[in-house]
Amino acid sequence: MTQKQALSPEMIEEITRTTLQVMKDFQEKERQKQQKEKRDWRLRNTKLLLKHYRSFVSHAEGSREKVSAMDYADAMESLYSKELALESIKRSTQRTMVMVNFVQRMLKVYKAMCETSVHPEERRRYQIIHAMYISDDKMTAEQVAKCHFIETRTVYRDINEASKTLSVLVFGVDAIEFA
Repeated sequence: MTQKQALSPEMIEEITRTTLQVMKDFQEKERQKQQKEKRDWRLRNTKLLLKHYRSFVSHAEGSREKVSAMDYADAMESLYSKELALESIKRSTQRTMVMVNFVQRMLKVYKAMCETSVHPEERRRYQIIHAMYISDDKMTAEQVAKCHFIETRTVYRDINEASKTLSVLVFGVDAIEFA
């Protein structure tokens, strides 16, 4: 006949402590993973905003509507609701106008930040963003690289760094990566 050995209170306490620590570590890793995914999503959206900026501006300028504060609130709210097709098209134009105005303000802030920076690469980053995504005369990465006497890879690196800063301006503190 075998005897069953009971766990001592010290062993139960150690098992409990270890289990709790493992659970805390897991939850912290999950929280960090979710924050990273959120930052990645915002960075991707910032790059998409830049990539499609000209078409958004064209779409918004094509509309003769003015967006009131009430329209602005409705446009933001309608992002999360289902509507009739015609109303949705109207609101789409309003949302685009609201978004374009906001992005233009953030680009002005970014430009001011870069122009007052003591680091020449900051000014170059704005110039690259402007040349590739904002100006009427669109340039390729290769053209921008030649213009600034840098490698094409540096152009893409500058776009990534500029996008990180713009993400913070557009999405706020959620776009910041804390170490």
